Amino acid sequence: MPVGGKHYAYFSPEDYLEIERISLIKHEYLQGQMVAMADASKAHVIITGNLSALLVNHLRGTGCISYTSDMKVRLPELNLFYYPDLAVTCDRRDFRADQDFLLHPKLIIEVLSDSTEAFDRGDKFADYKTIPELAEYVLIHQNQVLVEQFQRQSDHLWIPVIYRGGDTIELISIALAFPIALLYENLQLIE
Repeated sequence: MPVGGKHYAYFSPEDYLEIERISLIKHEYLQGQMVAMADASKAHVIITGNLSALLVNHLRGTGCISYTSDMKVRLPELNLFYYPDLAVTCDRRDFRADQDFLLHPKLIIEVLSDSTEAFDRGDKFADYKTIPELAEYVLIHQNQVLVEQFQRQSDHLWIPVIYRGGDTIELISIALAFPIALLYENLQLIE
């Protein structure tokens, strides 16, 4: 398909999944195009690790599972696959071993970087809003102590909540509260 005089290969969702299973780098899938993902910074990796530890410990025995950035979320109606930094699902339909993506997450978390912030806040959030089970979307800043949370009240109403240094974050969808400082633990060790 020509775009600006260039031709790009079209990949079906099935082609994408097959290629992604053997690829050495991760790609998101945007309506037939495969887009390589950039490497994460040390701060990004530390924050996602800290949060993953909190989620895994909290979700034990609840019937919910937390996934890190190696698990895709599929939006079939929009013909998209994204790799969120963290996602939580409690929907049994997402527990199939033969399916390497989620369809019904209730919580999605993205750690912002300079190169992804506008997309994560804009088009990606708009796309995620089409997931009926999604109850919360969280954006974590890595260059300052700041977390933005969006809680679904209805299909067209998402309530923003801002957390800063000293605050306690409350992830309502999974009944988890923790000091914001736990997200940023060990960042001071990076020189």
